[in-house]
Amino acid sequence: QVQLVESGGGLVQAGGSLRLSCAASGLTFSNYIMGWFRQAPGKVREFAADISWDGGSTFYADSVKGRFTISRDNAKNTVYLQMNSLKPEDTAVYYCAAKGVRSTKPMYEYDYWGQGTQVTVSS
Repeated sequence: QVQLVESGGGLVQAGGSLRLSCAASGLTFSNYIMGWFRQAPGKVREFAADISWDGGSTFYADSVKGRFTISRDNAKNTVYLQMNSLKPEDTAVYYCAAKGVRSTKPMYEYDYWGQGTQVTVSS
C-alpha cells in the first residue's frame, strides 16, 4: 500500500521560511517523479513544483519560482519543499504526489497523493 505522509507545515509570519517533508512508502521511490501541489481556501488545487526521479531536473510554478526549492533524498524515500520569503498568498494545504516515470498521464495528473499539511502565512 502506497503512503505519502507530509509534515512540516505550520504558522509562519510573512517573510519567514518553512521546510516541508514527504515520506513515501510502499513504492520504489526512485521510479517516481515527485511533485508538490497546494490548495488555498475556496480555490482549486494548483501545481507548485516537481522533481525528476534522480533529482536532476526540477520545475516550478511562476508563483513560487525563486522562493521555493524542491529536493529529494532517494536513500530516505523523502521529498522536500524548502519555502522561503513566504507570503500570505502562500497560505494553503500542501500536498505531495508521486507519478511513475513511465506514466503517460498529463503533466499535472499523478498516481498517488498524500493527505496534505497546512501552511498558514500571517501578514
